[in-house]
Amino acid sequence: MRKLFFVIISLSLFLNYSCDDGDIITAELDFEDTLSACEGVSSLIFYKTKNDPSESLSLRINGGSIATILEVGDDNTREETITINTTNPFNYRTYSNTTLPSNLFCVDIQNPDVIITQNVTSESGEALIRTVLTEDDDDGVPMEFENPGEPDENGRYPNAQDTDGDGIPDYLDADDDGDNVLTRDEGVLNADGVFILEQALNTDKDEPDGDDIPDYLDADDDGDGVKTRDEENEFQNQNPRDDETGTDSDGNPIPDYLNPNIKDDNHPATQFRENIHVISRNFAVTITILNIDLVTISQDELFFGVLDQGEIPNGVKSRTENPDFI
Repeated sequence: MRKLFFVIISLSLFLNYSCDDGDIITAELDFEDTLSACEGVSSLIFYKTKNDPSESLSLRINGGSIATILEVGDDNTREETITINTTNPFNYRTYSNTTLPSNLFCVDIQNPDVIITQNVTSESGEALIRTVLTEDDDDGVPMEFENPGEPDENGRYPNAQDTDGDGIPDYLDADDDGDNVLTRDEGVLNADGVFILEQALNTDKDEPDGDDIPDYLDADDDGDGVKTRDEENEFQNQNPRDDETGTDSDGNPIPDYLNPNIKDDNHPATQFRENIHVISRNFAVTITILNIDLVTISQDELFFGVLDQGEIPNGVKSRTENPDFI
């Protein structure tokens, strides 16, 4: 939370507020850092509100949209400078209401119960909007353990490890070894829910033909010579986890791909499971206001806030890859 103190010498304020020349109004702008956003008929509004006392800060961008703000470049970033003017104003307002409604902005009809007591507008300055996109496969394995290599000038990782060669680097691949079993389902987390490489499940480590490769990177988890993705019965669904022919030492069913005593290679996989390579996308949108002029108060730089992730449309919070089968 950031506290900003403005002393405003008011000349004439409007919208249900006025005072004599020379009156001094002290405003303590004690807002959270999180921003909200909404789209009107022809504008995008970034805003934040608070109660006790009821106040708001807002920036209106004529012709703007959330979709445009999220259009990052090849380096997964976007920067835009908006000129603050009569078309794109920055406002500080106070209200007589004890609490403010959630739909304070971008409504067709203003709520008559909302009473503005002070409206201070800056029609000069700039708004620097910066968007940074980060992506993750949410597979439980931290990126630094997935050998991404060094980033290039665009922030990409051209030499990143791709264990299964499907074109999706491990740090973005929900199924690193391409065995049709999701990485997060291959024992990557210990009992405390933490990834420790040495503790990752390695089913075949004690087998005669075992290896030191953890299951999530091993195309043949039980070391029986049949690839995990090929250990399906005649009802193939690209999910080896539900094919259980035998049992473990306690008599509990065990998937064939984890049972070295079952070597059914009569139904080899012909495709990857569809829609499992889901990549989550996090957009960090920050706005900094530069050189604002609220009546007689000027400020070189004001951190306006970070856009709440709840304002990002669900349709762009993830993307799905369906690589060619290899």
